[in-house]
Amino acid sequence: MLKTSRMRPVAVAALATATIALSACAPTDEADSGSDAGTSESAGTSESAAADECTPDTMETVADGTLTIATDDPAYSPWFVDNDPTNGEGYESAVAYAIAEQLGYTTDQVAWVTVPFNKVVQPGPKEFDFDVNQVSITEARRKAVDFSSGYYDVVQAVVTNKGSAIDGITSIADLADAKLGAQVGTTSYNAIVDQVQPSQDPAVFDTNDQAVQALKNGQIDGIVVDLPTAYYMSAVQLDDGLIVGQLPLAGDEPEQFGAVLAKDSPLTDCISGAVDALRTDGILDQIGQEWLEQQGAPELS
Repeated sequence: MLKTSRMRPVAVAALATATIALSACAPTDEADSGSDAGTSESAGTSESAAADECTPDTMETVADGTLTIATDDPAYSPWFVDNDPTNGEGYESAVAYAIAEQLGYTTDQVAWVTVPFNKVVQPGPKEFDFDVNQVSITEARRKAVDFSSGYYDVVQAVVTNKGSAIDGITSIADLADAKLGAQVGTTSYNAIVDQVQPSQDPAVFDTNDQAVQALKNGQIDGIVVDLPTAYYMSAVQLDDGLIVGQLPLAGDEPEQFGAVLAKDSPLTDCISGAVDALRTDGILDQIGQEWLEQQGAPELS
C-alpha cells in the first residue's frame, strides 16, 4: 500500500533561508541548463533492471536490508513537512517512501541521513543509496553522479500579491490583459510569450529580486517563475504573496528533478524502474495533487 498522510496545510515559515537551496538546485550555466516545460516522459537513460534484481534481498545498499535516503537540512516545504523527512509528508518525502515501497521495503526498512546539497552532487563515494532534494537532472551533473528517471517535471507558475488584479483568476485566458514580468533569458519569459500571450509586452528584469520589487511597487501584476521559486517568493519575499497557479507543461523536454546516486551505482536502474512504475501508475500525479496543487498551486486551465 502506498504510504499516504493526512492532508494538512504545509508550513512555509521554514522557507526563510531557502534562497541558497533553491539556487543550488537550479541550473546555473549553459552546460548545466535544462528546459522548464514539457511532457511527463522520464529523463532517465538507463533501462530498468529486472524485478528480481530489485528487492531488499538482492540490492547492494549501503546497509543490508535497509534503503538509506538522503536530503538536506533544513528540508523545506512543500517538499517536506516540519523539516522531518521521516513522516512521509510533503512531495519528496512521499515520493521517497513510494519508491521504497515499489522496491519492497517497509517503512521500518527506510533510514534517512542528512547530506548537504553540494556534497550530494560532488563525485565520490556516497553514504546513502539515493538522495531527493529538488536536484535538476543535467548533463553536467551526470559527469559526477547518476540520476534516476525524473520524478518531478518542473513547471512555471504565476506569483502575485493578495488583492492584485490577477488574484483569484483560474485560467490562462484571464491573464491576457495582465502586466507580467520575468527574468531575462529564462524559460519563464518564454512561457509568458508562448503560453500566456498577453496583450502587453512582458516586463524583463535582470534578476528575480528586481521582479519582486517591481511587483511590490505595483509596476507589474505578477511574476512568472518555476514552481519551486514561486513557493519561496510567495512565502518569504512578498508580504502578501500568493501563487495564482501553475501553467500547464508545454514542449518536449521538461526540466526534471531526479534522485541522485553515486556514479555508476548498481542501484540506478532499480530506482529508475521504481520511478517509472510510479509515473505509469499515476502515483506521482496523486502525490503532486496532494502536496503541490492542494497546497496553493492549482493548474490554470
